[in-house]
Amino acid sequence: MEHSKYNLEIYDNPQELAWAAASQFASLAEQSIAERGLFTVALSGGSTPKAMFSVLSNRPFADALPWSAIKFFWGDERCVAPDHADSNFRMTTETLLNKVAVPQKNIFRIPAEDEDHHRAAENYSTILRQAFNAETPKFDLVFLGMGADGHTASLFPGTKALQVNDQIVVANFVEKLNSWRITLTAKTINNARNVIFLVAGEDKASTLREVLEGEFQPETYPSQLIQPINGSLLWMLDEASASLLNDPEP
Repeated sequence: MEHSKYNLEIYDNPQELAWAAASQFASLAEQSIAERGLFTVALSGGSTPKAMFSVLSNRPFADALPWSAIKFFWGDERCVAPDHADSNFRMTTETLLNKVAVPQKNIFRIPAEDEDHHRAAENYSTILRQAFNAETPKFDLVFLGMGADGHTASLFPGTKALQVNDQIVVANFVEKLNSWRITLTAKTINNARNVIFLVAGEDKASTLREVLEGEFQPETYPSQLIQPINGSLLWMLDEASASLLNDPEP
């Protein structure tokens, strides 16, 4: 399996990256709503998405976007209560959802506090099937981050979820963190119309070079699994994370 075709955009610093990501969100939202009357987006945790949420929650985006036509989902979640400090849902709620006019019925969080992690994954699969009225959801946009170890969503190196191709959502035990996560599978992410990676920081540079320019080793670098079937893949980077790329133009 070869690397997928992708687009690459590099910004001077994380602040410019956050603004550009917010602009991408807005433009894809307007396009999807014009075409289908709805915009479905799966969000990511992490500091770079958090910066983007802060931009979206202020003018001009907060006033201009048709929030009532946007449905929010998540790519992954830690197995904690929704009000826990580590919750991706809580972070998004505090930085974005509480600050704009999104109807509660448009917010579909992962019920990751369920002590039966596999049941939590099944429940979110059901939520997605119902929300999309389809056996496999087709998100208009999935935002992803990438860890310094090459993980994305909660698809970590060497974990069982990397092998799953017949489920929408799975519970994934991450040995190095000694914790469970709930995550969309690569197959679900790859069904999206648009996938955007947001990557910032010098600590990601060597891994990013391997992911984009190295051999295809998804067990080591799970971000390589993200190859949309009929959608577009965009990597939005800051200068620091892109600093070791040999060929910034794919």
